[in-house]
Amino acid sequence: MIALPKGIDMTLLQIHPRQPDASVDHGIQAIVAGISTTETCNTDLAAGPWDFDARPGYGPGSSMGDVIPTGAPRQGELPAEYREASETELHARITAAKTTLGDRVVVLGHFYQREEVVTHADYVGDSFQLANAALTQPQAEAIVFCGVHFMAETADLLSRPDQAVILPNLAAGCSMADMASIDEVEDCWEQLAEIYGPLDAADADGLVPVIPVTYMNSSAAIKGFVGRHGGIVCTSSNARAVLEWAFARGRRVLFFPDQHLGRNTAKAMGVPLEQMPMWNPRRPLGGSAEADLGDARVILWHGFCSVHRRFTVDQIATARAEHPGVRVIVHPECPMAVVDAADEAGSTDYIRKAIAAATEPTTFAIGTEINLVQRLAAQYPQHEIFCLDPVVCPCSTMYRIHPGYLAWVLEELVAGRVVNRITVPGDVADPARVALDRMLAAKP
Repeated sequence: MIALPKGIDMTLLQIHPRQPDASVDHGIQAIVAGISTTETCNTDLAAGPWDFDARPGYGPGSSMGDVIPTGAPRQGELPAEYREASETELHARITAAKTTLGDRVVVLGHFYQREEVVTHADYVGDSFQLANAALTQPQAEAIVFCGVHFMAETADLLSRPDQAVILPNLAAGCSMADMASIDEVEDCWEQLAEIYGPLDAADADGLVPVIPVTYMNSSAAIKGFVGRHGGIVCTSSNARAVLEWAFARGRRVLFFPDQHLGRNTAKAMGVPLEQMPMWNPRRPLGGSAEADLGDARVILWHGFCSVHRRFTVDQIATARAEHPGVRVIVHPECPMAVVDAADEAGSTDYIRKAIAAATEPTTFAIGTEINLVQRLAAQYPQHEIFCLDPVVCPCSTMYRIHPGYLAWVLEELVAGRVVNRITVPGDVADPARVALDRMLAAKP
């Protein structure tokens, strides 16, 4: 049994059922302490993320089984004063540092961040909303992005060169983004050229053989590749508009890294499943027959989100049996069968807005990351809001951002030192911005 971290107040863990606690961490601590009978996917989640910083891997949580690439960023040792500080002390130190820094710093918090971090964020949203939020703060010398690595890269792409973008824990990566490396994508592109011919050559209808489309959840290197090859970035909110943009320019789309968002979006647009072959980068021709690739409309990369892959049709069936009239909303990163079984599918912002717009008390079963679900449950107590997955299993990489790291990077800024700066080199940044600009023009 893991001991509770120093400074955990046991009374915080005993939450009245009519007063839902937005803190996933408090819930996990209660499970480990034996106060709660709820299950968690890994009791190591109760420990500080610094316990795992020196080890290769994504850490405990939903992505713990994914294989991390060799050379993935690691975080250096966090000073003991931050590892040993109580939740109350860290809260006070973060607040004091932000007060001292004033408008010289802006803190961005992703929807999936733990509540103890989000409470200090100046802006809360999805990755692209937050990158845009940073643009509204031209006076900020530093942008502290409480999210994962690709998000900080996107903020660096869109911010001014003199603004420092900081990721509090360098080990906060994204297993989905890592499933499409630049070497694998370039190799795929070369193999497709052997099938289709020159990929920049338009046919009699003015269409090129393939348009590359990358999800926002990808590295800056991948966004740069897309920009160089006439492609575009998409979000979960505008994926359909982006595919329409791509089909107006190409015979087919290479969609990466998330197969499920690509499949669900293309299927809703009427593309038959048999015209959506999978590309597995570890197999010749991605594991597909050349004839299938020739007939393809959307070539799906073999990638996925480990958070959203946890949701199942059986979970939806259980929710409907136990809560007659329940409204089931899932993220489009969920597998197709789950999206088909749900009442609605939409981005994190769609889910948030759907709940906010409900005028009558409603029971919602939500298929997305647990931190957002619990925050919504606490924010809208007139509704019954619960996560489809009964096992508490947060995004393992988002969970690497802890108040201890936030306090550290902010106090370093107070001392005049910039740590954990994320910088995208110019040869990657320029074409990546082209792909992002195309995305901005593709309104949903």
